[in-house]
Amino acid sequence: MTHVLYVEDDPLSREVVRMAQRMSPEICSLTVFENSRDFEEKLLGLPQQPDLILLDIHMKPYTGFDMLKMIRSHAEYDRTYVVALTASVMNEEVRMLQDAGFQGGISKPLHLELFGELIQRIMTGERVWHVW
Repeated sequence: MTHVLYVEDDPLSREVVRMAQRMSPEICSLTVFENSRDFEEKLLGLPQQPDLILLDIHMKPYTGFDMLKMIRSHAEYDRTYVVALTASVMNEEVRMLQDAGFQGGISKPLHLELFGELIQRIMTGERVWHVW
């Protein structure tokens, strides 16, 4: 079972991921941060380390790129999968995500029927770039 952390400031996007989680038996639990404020403190204060972190990219005060750097600055998160869940999926933007070290990207709007399969593929180590 997979424990997922999702950081997203858009209420509708959060609700879509909650719906997708309910349809995906692969996901054991979902923790949602509604903004990136105090991200590092909240991450380190979680009772259970997530197996997968989904980050929106365009957030304030910290972007997805900023949060990825914070995650990777902690040795215990070296092997945690970090995937961008974003509407920014033009070729140049995808290259920026890849160069920054994201292990995958899933474009919005999210396909509810595919979400569980994508998560399963990511958790087996596949670098999933489901962008269109």
